[in-house]
Amino acid sequence: MSKYRRLSVAPAFVLAVAIATTALAQPGRPDPAKLLAAQREAMSKLEMMDGTWRGEAWTTAPDGSRHNLTQTERVGPFLDGAVRVIEGRGYEATGALAFNAFGVISFDVAKSTYSMRSHAMGNTGDFPVTVNADGFRWEIAAGPMTIRYTAVVKDGVWTEIGTRQTPGQEPVEFFGMKLQRLGDTDWPAGGAIAP
Repeated sequence: MSKYRRLSVAPAFVLAVAIATTALAQPGRPDPAKLLAAQREAMSKLEMMDGTWRGEAWTTAPDGSRHNLTQTERVGPFLDGAVRVIEGRGYEATGALAFNAFGVISFDVAKSTYSMRSHAMGNTGDFPVTVNADGFRWEIAAGPMTIRYTAVVKDGVWTEIGTRQTPGQEPVEFFGMKLQRLGDTDWPAGGAIAP
């Protein structure tokens, strides 16, 4: 980008920030400090996920065969605790990366609902999340079928089961994992660029 192009972009950016700040300060607009405080409070219910995790996972292929992986997860707060960021990696016995997923769980104050933005294996989506005292559940609507992941995170163990259910039929398990907490991490907030 040329020096002149950079100089023309900078005032536009400053103007956009000034307009957004002025709009937020107008009467009737939600107070950003109150919104962030409510988001942090809601997201604190998922603190038990924070840290690094490793264990066994399995998936069932369409032919019924079972495939085993070593699964790792790293989870941490971001935006001063207003969201939770998750990265999952599944490894073959050879150490080759077989699965990699990235998700951001957030809380919508106006709707009082949690959701997760997920990126995995070339797919992206927004999915509803239900948080409870010892874990969470998230669902994917796949036509008439519902795919549901139910996680329990308790006493340093993260257990998660994936099921698919077609109307009128019993749920079928196709995924499971049992991970042990390895320790703390400063990811993703650590390593921010200093002023």
